[in-house]
Amino acid sequence: MQFTSEQRLDDGVLERAFTLGEIPGILWTPGFASETAPAPLILLGHPPLGLGKMYPRLVARARHCAAQGFAAATIELPGSGDRPRWPAVEQARADLRRAVQVGEPVSDAIVDALILPLVDTAVPEWQAALDTLLALPWIGGPVGYSGGVISIGIRLALVEPRITAAGLFAGSFVPRAIFEEARQVTIPLHVLLQWDDAGNDRQAALDLFDAFGSTEKTLEANMGGHTGVPQFAGDAAARFFTRHLK
Repeated sequence: MQFTSEQRLDDGVLERAFTLGEIPGILWTPGFASETAPAPLILLGHPPLGLGKMYPRLVARARHCAAQGFAAATIELPGSGDRPRWPAVEQARADLRRAVQVGEPVSDAIVDALILPLVDTAVPEWQAALDTLLALPWIGGPVGYSGGVISIGIRLALVEPRITAAGLFAGSFVPRAIFEEARQVTIPLHVLLQWDDAGNDRQAALDLFDAFGSTEKTLEANMGGHTGVPQFAGDAAARFFTRHLK
């Protein structure tokens, strides 16, 4: 890991941009974090739109984490931002948009082509980032995962024992193989669902929640579209992580 920039935000949060090999990322740490008081870590998942476009939402989430005593980190997803394009995945994304626009069912083949390569590549990259982040003296465990892509969160929750709790943003384009992996997930979960999200099949999201094998799982459903998440929903997620990471 190489840090490429550093700035102190107005609330005392220290923001460091870094690269892990060819992968860009950002680390935010609360002002108190030090070798003698390392901060628990939350990994911030996000859709594959590029860190530049997602930065305003990510930094807001990171500030919220820091206010609760957590460090937060994220990395650029494969095929996003300045990383090399994935023609096959971009074609699957175009096929998905076309099916939605004309009102056709989105086939399993489209979902698999869009999501599975992303999960198969991104999860080992998240694990490599976690190896490096936890080696920093001012970062400690336990570790949580927060956000989307939900299929990435499911795979990480299943294969990464250092992640002890996950807050997931509901999504409906989940490959059947990932759906089956969800049945094996046992860590505590907090799932956020926007009830009127036009891009999300509500019943599919509910079926996925039902499939999770966790004995402690909470579904928080709020009225409104994809970008209408109320502030108190974030507060509930923060309480969830405080219970499990502190």
